[in-house]
Amino acid sequence: MNPRASGAARRCGSVAVFALLAASLGGCSTLSGWLPSWLTEPPSWPSWLSFGKNPHKPGPLPEFQAKAAGRLNWQVSIGSKMTPGFSPAVRPDAIYAAAPDGAVVSVDPASGTQRWRINAAKSLSAGVGADSTALAVGTDKGDVLAFDTSGKPLWQAKVSSEVSGPPKPADGTVIVWSIDGKIFALSEIDGTRKWVYQRATPPLTVRRFAGGVVSRGGLFTGTPGGKLLGIDLTNGTLAWEGSVTTPKGATELERIADITSLPIVEDRQVCAAAYLGRVACFDLQRGTLLWSRDFGSLGGLALDNRYLYLTDDKGSIQALDKTTGASVWKQDKLAQRFPSGPAIVGDYLGVVDAEGYLHFLDRNDGSLAGRVATDGKPAVSQPVTVGEAAVWQTTGGTLISAGAK
Repeated sequence: MNPRASGAARRCGSVAVFALLAASLGGCSTLSGWLPSWLTEPPSWPSWLSFGKNPHKPGPLPEFQAKAAGRLNWQVSIGSKMTPGFSPAVRPDAIYAAAPDGAVVSVDPASGTQRWRINAAKSLSAGVGADSTALAVGTDKGDVLAFDTSGKPLWQAKVSSEVSGPPKPADGTVIVWSIDGKIFALSEIDGTRKWVYQRATPPLTVRRFAGGVVSRGGLFTGTPGGKLLGIDLTNGTLAWEGSVTTPKGATELERIADITSLPIVEDRQVCAAAYLGRVACFDLQRGTLLWSRDFGSLGGLALDNRYLYLTDDKGSIQALDKTTGASVWKQDKLAQRFPSGPAIVGDYLGVVDAEGYLHFLDRNDGSLAGRVATDGKPAVSQPVTVGEAAVWQTTGGTLISAGAK
């Protein structure tokens, strides 16, 4: 396990999602207790702090009544071993992916054929973001690198500290999140700075990689401390702020309530989940709270025309009525296999476990319906829906597409 202190420029209490903290950090207060280890460290990581016993060994594969036959569509090797934060960027005509060693690739969504591969010539700190015009990546030195959709370099810019999630190109702007809590808007044309949004952050935070979502001229992004923000994309003005959860507890560790995954946006509402907190949905325009439930989650949310889905902080997959938050079903048979956040996969809900199996759940009742084996490695981020398939990157450096027949 690799506790990661953030340094002065990054605040003294920033910690990687895959790390556990049980000591003082720099000038911070001494903290005690542990983050739940099954959520914060992939099972394949060294277990030298486990006292001779690996607490991350997955449980047995559960039995199920087969309804869906799994299909591995393709696998593409991207580069070096992946770390959290490396998720693919999906476009209708291409899937882009990056690796910590600087590799950036473009892949055909249907066949997995590699169209081009470049090297950014820098170590990358997070995955790639893309729109129809450009794609962008970031480094731990605060460099932002932009390329056109053929892989040709466009520009390079600098932000205040390590880029902490995939940059988000949209509407002529590239949004960049830095580890010191700032949000930068850069011109998609030349990388010049348009605006910077900054707010105070708690002394101790979970390292977040998610970034945000752009919709209808607004940027929706979560914060340390459990806030969901609606920001005007044109000028960086805060349109509204909603409380997904309120930090509670006697120590800073107990008060961690960060939003660590992407919000999910639909026509009239935007929803987000906080780690060790709640899931909540807000009116898209006004930011008024529509409903909330006490389910903490690191893995992210998925949505269809009826339900909101999440993998909670106990490893259970839950379905909630998207208009009221009422519980519909709960599936806990995969809890000891450390499932990822959910994704819609054709007629089913999909989660990837610690050994790389993509499991299919019936969206009506949560029953296990099928599974397919992949590269044997856990996902480093929530799978992304691409047509009738799910696409994700693994700790082994592989980009995978799989679905149900």
